[in-house]
Amino acid sequence: MEIERPNPDELLAKIKAEEKEHGKLKIFFGAVAGVGKTYTMLESARLRKKEGIDIVVGYVETHERTETEALLDGLEILPPKLIPYKNIQLREFDIDAALKRNPKIILVDEMAHTNAPGLRHLKRWQDIEELLSKGIDVYTTLNVQHCESANDVVAQITGVIVRETIPDTIVEKADEIELVDIPTEELLKRLKEGKVYLGEQAERASQHFFRPGNLIALRQLALRYTAHNVDAKMLSYKQAHAVSKVWEARDRLLVGISSSPNAVHLIRAVKRIASDLGVEWIVTYVENFRPLKQVDKDRVAEMLRFAEKLGAETITLTGTDISDTLIQYARSKNVTKIIVGKPEKRGLSEIIFGSVIDKIAHKCGEIDLYLLSGETKGEETFKLSHTDLDPFLWKNLFRTAGIVILCTLVNRLLFPRISPVNTIMVYLLAVTWVAFRHGRRMSIIASLLSVLFFDFFFVPPFYTFAVADVQYIITFAIMLFVGISIANLTGLLKRQTIALRLREERTQSLYALTRDLSKTSYPDELFKIALGHIQEFFKCNVVIFAPDANNRLVLRLGQTKELNITSNEYAVAQWVYENKKAAGKGMDTLSGSLGIYLPFNGSEKTVGVVGVFPKEDKQFVDPEQFHMLEMFVKQTAFAVEGAQLAAAALDAESKIENERLKNLLLTTFTYDLGESLTAISEAAKELLNPENINNEAKRVSIIQKICKEADILNKLNKDK
Repeated sequence: MEIERPNPDELLAKIKAEEKEHGKLKIFFGAVAGVGKTYTMLESARLRKKEGIDIVVGYVETHERTETEALLDGLEILPPKLIPYKNIQLREFDIDAALKRNPKIILVDEMAHTNAPGLRHLKRWQDIEELLSKGIDVYTTLNVQHCESANDVVAQITGVIVRETIPDTIVEKADEIELVDIPTEELLKRLKEGKVYLGEQAERASQHFFRPGNLIALRQLALRYTAHNVDAKMLSYKQAHAVSKVWEARDRLLVGISSSPNAVHLIRAVKRIASDLGVEWIVTYVENFRPLKQVDKDRVAEMLRFAEKLGAETITLTGTDISDTLIQYARSKNVTKIIVGKPEKRGLSEIIFGSVIDKIAHKCGEIDLYLLSGETKGEETFKLSHTDLDPFLWKNLFRTAGIVILCTLVNRLLFPRISPVNTIMVYLLAVTWVAFRHGRRMSIIASLLSVLFFDFFFVPPFYTFAVADVQYIITFAIMLFVGISIANLTGLLKRQTIALRLREERTQSLYALTRDLSKTSYPDELFKIALGHIQEFFKCNVVIFAPDANNRLVLRLGQTKELNITSNEYAVAQWVYENKKAAGKGMDTLSGSLGIYLPFNGSEKTVGVVGVFPKEDKQFVDPEQFHMLEMFVKQTAFAVEGAQLAAAALDAESKIENERLKNLLLTTFTYDLGESLTAISEAAKELLNPENINNEAKRVSIIQKICKEADILNKLNKDK
C-alpha cells in the first residue's frame, strides 16, 4: 500500500506561513447594503471584547441606524481623520493612529471605499493591507458588487455600473469570509422602514437597485463567491494535512486577447470561470509584427495590467502566426483550455483564408477551445482619448512620391532602350526601398503611384491613363499585387528585426548585469553597478537607498543637482522598504510621488530601495517594461543579500577562530600558571623544612628556584 506523503515544498510553505507575522482578514460579506454586515461585525467585536481581546473600532459607518449605533457603546473608537475637501470636512479612517494604537483586532468598515485626495492610499483596501502587514487582524465589510470580476455581471443584472471595485486577489487572501444574508422579502421590508436608506434615496433604491429580481440574482452571486472561498479553504486544509496527493494534474486556462476594447469583458468572464473551477489562468497577447496604433498599444498594456490585478499570469508573445504561437505556448505550459473572444463579424480575408480562431480549432488537438462573447451593452471600461496621428505622415508621403518620380525620370532616360519589364523592376525597387524606410502604408502608396506612373508614361497611348492593349491591365494587377506583397514582406521583416533586436538587447542587458554583479562582493559596489545598468537601459534617473543600523533609509547613490529628493520622496521610499511593495508614480499606492520605488527584496530580507524617475510618463505603462525593471531589481537584491550573508558568515568565522585561539591561549596560560604555582608551592614547603633552614646552600638553591618560577609567572602576566 502506497503511503500518502505530504509535499515537502508545501510543508515548508506552511511552516513559513505560520512563522510569518501577518494579520488575519475577516470579511463580512453580503449581496447588497442593508443585509446587516456592519451590525454582525459589531456583534462579533463585542464578543471578542468579552473574551478579553484588545479590539478597537477604526472606522464604522452606521448610516444613522440606531440599532447599529447602540452596538458601538463600550467599544474603543479611534477618532476619524478630518480632510478638508470643497468646503466640507470628510471623515476618513486614520491609518497612522491605528498603527500607533496597534490593537489585536481593528474594525474598518466599507472595504471598497475610495479615500479622500491626499491620503497615503487611493483605496481603503490598501489601508487594510498595510494593517495586515503589521500583524493587526482586521474585520471589514464588503458587498459582492464591489468585487472586480463581478462588475460586468452586476451591471447586466441591475443596469448600474459600480465604480468602486477591489481586486479579487484581495478577497481570495481573506482568512475568513462570513456571509451575512437575509431573505429578499425581509430586506425589502427593511428598506420600506427606512433601515437601509432614508427618504428619497430609499425610494430611488426600491425602483432601481433593490428590485426583487435584482436582489435574488445578487444573493446567488454572493452565495457563489462565498462557496468558492470555502472550497479554497478545504483544499488548503487537505494539502496541509496530506489528505490527498498534491500537485496532481489540473486544468489551466489560457486566454488570448487582442487590442479590441471588448477584451476587458473577456478577461472578467474568464476570471469568473477560473474561480469556479479553482484553476490557474494565463492572459496572453501575441505580437505578430503588424503595426499597431499607439492607442491600441496602450489599450493592450492596460488590459494586461488589469488581468494581473485580477490574479492572472500575463505574458506577451511574439510570432508571425498567432495561432501557432498561442498553441505552442499552451503546450509548453500544459494548458487544457484555450479561451478566445468570439468575433462580432468576419472580414473577407477571414472568409477566404480562415480566421485565427479557425486555425486554432484546426491545430489545438487535445486542447479544448472555448469561444466567449465579447459583446456588451454597458459602457466600455477602457477608453483612451488620444489619437495616433503621425507627425511625419506628410513628410513621408512627399518622400514616397519623390522616390517614385525619381524612378520615373530614370526610366524616361532609359526608355525605349529598356523593355517594359525592366521598367517595372525599377519601380519595384522603389517600392522595396520605401517599405524598408517608411513602412507598409507608404510602400502601398508607392505601389499605387508606380502603377499610375507606369501607365501614364510608358504604356501606349502615352500621357493618358487609357490602355490600348487590354493585356496591360493584367500587368498592372500583377505589378500592384507584387508591389503590395513586397511591401508587406519587407515591413514584416523590418518589424521582426526590430523585435528580435529588442529581445536581444534585453537579454544582453540582463547578462551584462549578472556578469558585472559577479565581479565584486561589496554591497556598495553592487548597488553602484545596478544603478549604472538601470540608468543605461531605461534612460532615466535612478537613486538607491540602503538602511542604516536603525532601519531608516539613507540615500546612497544617484543624488544629482537636477534630481531633488524631497522629504516626501524619502517617506515613500521608507514605506516601500517597510512594506516590501512597489509604490509611486502611476501606481495605486502613493501615486503622487515623482518616482517609482521598488524594494530590493531578497529571499530573507529587504536590502534597500531603488527609485526610478522616468523621463516620460508612460515609460513603464507596458507590463513588459516594468517586468524588465523588476528583473534588474531582483538580480541586484539577490546579489547584495548574498554579499551581506557572505560577509556575515566571514565575520562569524573570524569570531569563531578568534575565540578558538583565545581558548587555546587561555588553556596554555592556565597550564603554565598551574605548573609555576605548583613549583613555587613545593619550593616554599622545602624552604620551611627544618633540615634546610641551617643549610645555606640548600636555601639559596630553593630561593633561586622560587625566583625562576616567579619570573615565569611575571612573563605570563605580561604576555596574556
